[in-house]
Amino acid sequence: MFSHKYKKSLPWSKIVFIFILLCLVAVGFYIKFSPKFEHKPPTIDSVDSLYWNLKDDIAIKLFDDSGIRRYEVVLKVGKKQIVLENKNVMTMKQKINLLLNSEYLDDIADNTSAKLVVRVVDSSSWNFFKGNEAIKTIDMMIDKKKPNLSLIANSRYITRGGSAIAIVKLNDKNLKEAYLMFADETRFELIPYMKDGYYISLFAWKIDIEEFKTTYVVAYDKANNKTKLKIPLYIRDRKIKTDKIKIGEKFIKTVSRDVLEQSSMTVPKDLTARFIKQNKDLRAENIATIQKQTIKHMDKTMVKEFHIKPFKRLDKSIKTAGFAERRHYYLNDEKINEAWHLGLDWASVRNAPIYSTNSGKVIFKDYLGIYGDSIIIDHSLGLASIYSHTSTQFVDIDDEIKSGQKIAKTGETGAVLGDHLHFGVLVQGIEVNPNEWTDKKWIKEMILNTMKTSNDIIKDETK
Repeated sequence: MFSHKYKKSLPWSKIVFIFILLCLVAVGFYIKFSPKFEHKPPTIDSVDSLYWNLKDDIAIKLFDDSGIRRYEVVLKVGKKQIVLENKNVMTMKQKINLLLNSEYLDDIADNTSAKLVVRVVDSSSWNFFKGNEAIKTIDMMIDKKKPNLSLIANSRYITRGGSAIAIVKLNDKNLKEAYLMFADETRFELIPYMKDGYYISLFAWKIDIEEFKTTYVVAYDKANNKTKLKIPLYIRDRKIKTDKIKIGEKFIKTVSRDVLEQSSMTVPKDLTARFIKQNKDLRAENIATIQKQTIKHMDKTMVKEFHIKPFKRLDKSIKTAGFAERRHYYLNDEKINEAWHLGLDWASVRNAPIYSTNSGKVIFKDYLGIYGDSIIIDHSLGLASIYSHTSTQFVDIDDEIKSGQKIAKTGETGAVLGDHLHFGVLVQGIEVNPNEWTDKKWIKEMILNTMKTSNDIIKDETK
């Protein structure tokens, strides 16, 4: 006899159920992982708040991996809603850069608060084929007015390499920044002066700027409204003295090498290249350090009073070099480099005592390449003095210095041929003509009298 075993077949209903279940799993898997059903909302790249002058375009960037289907931008001013953009995107784009302009918005009053609502929908089939949506609200203040800027007083003239001063009145509740720009090249900070809304700037004509150009005070507010105010100045050029300086190989082999090594710079083997690196590259780095450190640490608090004495020459010294001398350097009768000398060199006995003429605060004390061991004292108003090539210092950073205080001794540190003091006057870190600041008459006429005139005007305006 033969016996047979039969397997029971599954009912059709269960087969259909399993098939449907597998289909649902497959569909779920497809929806979960298919790019067509991605469920990440679009990205709206913009600021969270802004001031708008109704002139500049507003930049907004839209992005989505699946592509952008449509977008809308609405400006809400009170109960009023103004549609700035409302577009369906016919060709799939992942990135859209919007530049919103102020067309049809001239009737919006100044100093009005508003909201800019950006809505973006992508091309995903997620959310029952409706796509992903992103909405961003940007808080906005309408500001159509330029900063109110007027001149109170300024120095009558400026000499190449010299200093001058300007006092202005500036009002804008949304002020962002203001500064004085000299010859479209050099920027000087404004310092609060006497009372709120008034500013002062001590500025300079850098010696390496040959052509004088108009000087302006420039003010911007947060809405990018801009005001420019011309500072009227008579100008005086200066005769440049040129010097031919012979550099010996011994100086380059020893002094140039030591200065470069102490400044953590590589020392070229070629003597000409070594001197140029010391005299050009390191000099530029040192000058940049002086300006950076002086601006960073100068007193920027409101100036209520300013006293300055004419700076005194190093006691019992002779002048061995002057300001704005154009030095041409020769090695073996061949010119290899040139540079400006930007201070006064005074020589006396070795290790002669150095006294500060004016009170102030020590804002820099360090080795400074070609300048050697140097001290910078801030006297407020953006005015500072520098003492270089010192051998010994008797002050430290942040020390408050009194007039007549002993601060250091002369020396031979840095790129020097002998013991002396390099004395310089700095205006916001730029070495200016020290002879002006050793002249009592010039200080009174150009600086102190200008400040006195402005003080009288400010008092009359604020009674």
